[in-house]
Amino acid sequence: MHRVLTTLACTLATLTAVLATARPTLPTPMSAPMSTLASPPTSTSASTQRADRATPAAGTTVRTHDGVLRGTAHDGYDTFEGIPYAAPPVGKLRWAPPRPARPWAGTRDAGRPASACPQPAGEVPGGSTDEDCLYLNVTTPAGPAPRRPRPVIVWLHGGGFTTGAGSSYDAHRMATRGDVVVVTVNYRLGALGFLARAGLPGSGTFGLADQQAALRWVRAGIGAFGGDPHNVTLAGESAGGYSVCAQLASPAAAGLFERAIIQSGPCTGRPDRPFAPFAAALPAARETGARLAAGVGCSSARNTMTCLRGVKVSRLLAAQDPDQQPAYATPLLPRDPADALTAGRVHHVPVLLGSNHDEGNGWAAGIMQAGNPVTPETWPDVVAAFFPGQARARAIVHEYPVTGKDGGPVFGAVIGDADFACPTLSTGDLLSTRVPVWRYEFADEHAPPLTPGTPPFPLGAPHAAELPYLYDLGGRPRTMTPAQWRLATTMIDYWTRFARTGTPDTPAAPPWPRGTVQSLTPDHTGPTRTTATRHHCAFWNALP
Repeated sequence: MHRVLTTLACTLATLTAVLATARPTLPTPMSAPMSTLASPPTSTSASTQRADRATPAAGTTVRTHDGVLRGTAHDGYDTFEGIPYAAPPVGKLRWAPPRPARPWAGTRDAGRPASACPQPAGEVPGGSTDEDCLYLNVTTPAGPAPRRPRPVIVWLHGGGFTTGAGSSYDAHRMATRGDVVVVTVNYRLGALGFLARAGLPGSGTFGLADQQAALRWVRAGIGAFGGDPHNVTLAGESAGGYSVCAQLASPAAAGLFERAIIQSGPCTGRPDRPFAPFAAALPAARETGARLAAGVGCSSARNTMTCLRGVKVSRLLAAQDPDQQPAYATPLLPRDPADALTAGRVHHVPVLLGSNHDEGNGWAAGIMQAGNPVTPETWPDVVAAFFPGQARARAIVHEYPVTGKDGGPVFGAVIGDADFACPTLSTGDLLSTRVPVWRYEFADEHAPPLTPGTPPFPLGAPHAAELPYLYDLGGRPRTMTPAQWRLATTMIDYWTRFARTGTPDTPAAPPWPRGTVQSLTPDHTGPTRTTATRHHCAFWNALP
């Protein structure tokens, strides 16, 4: 069976945020060499981009449970960056559950972000090989301590479990507009975050364990920043959104958060819909680990783990599979999140979740630009590459016909509907039998582009297009119309109201009726009841 390998990665261009995705390879005769795929643009670092903003005021200090931090005072908000929440996972702690960070004496500089976790070049210019990466960043409104502690939003970045960094997300608009404390987190990625080996404690879930360690740090220390340790919302997008699903299903995460936000990371992800994140069965994860060991020459070593811990990070990155997933049937994640939802074995907290109207268009455009045209003649072969099985492929071609030059949008619709829109609706249906659920669809058809250059067709609202409405990616706001900025304000009002009360409804924004999907569109935000029909969900739900 043809196995499609995809990697999701959110990257930053010099002045604009971009989404870089490693496109799946089509089988011959249509496949193009990987070298023909467009490389992500080089970006300046988050710290450099922040330095380009208006000069901040003098530093501000906070005493935490680990020691004193000196952050940066900006106009209306304070930032504290590069805060250690766990011990560096180096040496014998490589592929070990996270250990507590060591307290420090004196005042620690928290004026710039720490290294991103090891990853290939992309969002992080030149990539990273620094394993000392378990740090978080705090953004809080400026001024005296609030009379009541502020709600806390803990943000888990996306990037296909292989790329990304918490410092890529400047949260000052969310913190100041919503009067909340925002925490962005680094966690181990790739093989260093998700290696699975028999007999290895924490096997397959080190990155998820890091996220839990960050949540425990928030419980213990966020009060020093004016945050409420008992009103924490765990939020994330793409792989970060799926991480929220995993934490909802993880017994070890009980009591670590009170609400959840899942953006474009449906909990019902599965291996045969590979554009969206999913969890791997432990045997499959161990096979991936065995390939890594063989690739770096450790499979025949007397002690494989000792050998692996001695391999340079750069060699591990070169040898790891491009696809990485957390493993289930493990102590931290006993069940696939989809199965946990079906059985009701999830933490009972309110959930806000959704996806974007045109999730698949970015991938479809990239595959076409790599030399794979989508025409009436090639369409059956394209479908067969991503949906093995003649009967399934024929059914998809019949449901989504390509009749002329519409091949790109049709292909994008297939990816988006199959991997994101319908699984998101299914996730909401499963959750709504247990907990309060609020659903959205981001639908700005003129959302600012995520990549430079001209795509082969208009992308609409593709994967990750909602992020610049909530965060300044790379520390820089996007160029948007007044109506788009109004939508950004509305979305921040919804997200932070949900973090405060468990419901997004607020007098400052259009009503959000529970039980419907809220369409987030410039100057036309409101409920829609046609999401399932528009995305052919009856078809996808019936397709084996």
